[in-house]
Amino acid sequence: MRMWAQSDPCQRPQRGNFFLAAAFALVFLILGASPSANALPAFARKYGLRCSACHESWPMLNYFGQKFKDNGYQLMNERDSPIWQNPGYWPVTFRITPIWHRVSQGKVPIDNGTGGQVEERVTSSGFDISGLDFHTGGTLEKNYSFYVLPSSDNTGAFHFESVFARLDNIGGSPWVNVKLGKFELDNLLSEKRILTLTGNGGIYQLYHFMPVGDGNDLGQMGDNQLGVEVMGHSLNDRTRYSVSLISSNDGNVGLPTGAESYSTFITGSQAFDAGKLGVQRLGFYVMAGQAPTTWQTSGGSLVAGSGTNNKGFSREGFVGQFYFGQHLDVQVVTQHGEDSAWFGQGYGDLASGASTLNNIGGATLPQGSRNPTWNGVLVEPHYVYSPQLIFLARYETIRMSQQSTPGTRSDLGNVTTYTVGYRYNPFMTSRAGFAWHNEFNLFHQVGTSAVSNTNINTSELLTGFDFDF
Repeated sequence: MRMWAQSDPCQRPQRGNFFLAAAFALVFLILGASPSANALPAFARKYGLRCSACHESWPMLNYFGQKFKDNGYQLMNERDSPIWQNPGYWPVTFRITPIWHRVSQGKVPIDNGTGGQVEERVTSSGFDISGLDFHTGGTLEKNYSFYVLPSSDNTGAFHFESVFARLDNIGGSPWVNVKLGKFELDNLLSEKRILTLTGNGGIYQLYHFMPVGDGNDLGQMGDNQLGVEVMGHSLNDRTRYSVSLISSNDGNVGLPTGAESYSTFITGSQAFDAGKLGVQRLGFYVMAGQAPTTWQTSGGSLVAGSGTNNKGFSREGFVGQFYFGQHLDVQVVTQHGEDSAWFGQGYGDLASGASTLNNIGGATLPQGSRNPTWNGVLVEPHYVYSPQLIFLARYETIRMSQQSTPGTRSDLGNVTTYTVGYRYNPFMTSRAGFAWHNEFNLFHQVGTSAVSNTNINTSELLTGFDFDF
């Protein structure tokens, strides 16, 4: 469920920033850590389990929940096939969140009454709602799984967030499972099971970052994508891998880009027992592909599906899930990103209709244009005080290491964001879940204000009731 609007992230941390990040992480290691999952009470009803069997704090999964998901929403027993369920059983859950929030955004362009503009801080507060999610999923028959998620924004406009079918345990082996449709990429730190809800804190900035002026809006790891995935895992789920082939269109339907426009997402991880500390997991990911930068036109408008002049991009990094006993855990993600110089100069942005560049046949890049590159890190600790109460925090920073246009200030677009909060669950049963959610986020981006090209600071305070049934 996408809660609010996204903001762009950034680039490469300097040595001092890494020390600050480490200090911040240590502070929040003291304050909190633990994992959670996007609860579907229908699964708990099917198997007669409490939601806490799969979730540390819904919607975030624990290891048992991750294994259940990897098995295709099966426990691998005689109750997996729907034929054994009561005919009145229907695997459906809905989720929505009424909230109150206060948003304070700096450097907003304001008309000054004399034909120009000034920048002012705009602060608003009030009551609101999130979008509505309808989850349905499970097994059509043993080893035939499905998931469908119609989802709306907070105005009630619906789209299909997820639609896929999966063949499980092909040849009797957990190492071969095939999924086809629209699905979340197999990120170990799942944005679809994120515990935070604010506009800038409710997404992982690393998963959506674009350099300032960049035209590649297709390399967003946090968005559900259209394609096919082959994944596998050991019987105990300690070792797991996945390989996805996806259309380079950011999950949009109707073939909007062009021929031979595909990307791949590859990830693997290994868990190991660290004694009293618990089970730790280390992994890697690579997203690499190509997408068009030029389209044919009709009447001056771009023709969907006619994209050519494909150029490449990549995102790669490491992921760690570290547990320190029963109450504390820390999740870490790193990333190095790179786009073609064509994207860096603004070509390729079909989604926003930037046709002024994309329809120029035979165009050449400005002299000296380079591939924009950046580096980032995310640290998210959780402290599970009890099954009903979890404290959480997050620090993300992205730093540009190379701008596409020589002479551009080296830190333009750099992002830093801090999030703290807690969730209290009075109950979490096989019928329903309820959480009182409280969160504060501070977002900082360098040099991107519309008028003065100075830094932007945005903050949001949120409280609400997050429930599903």
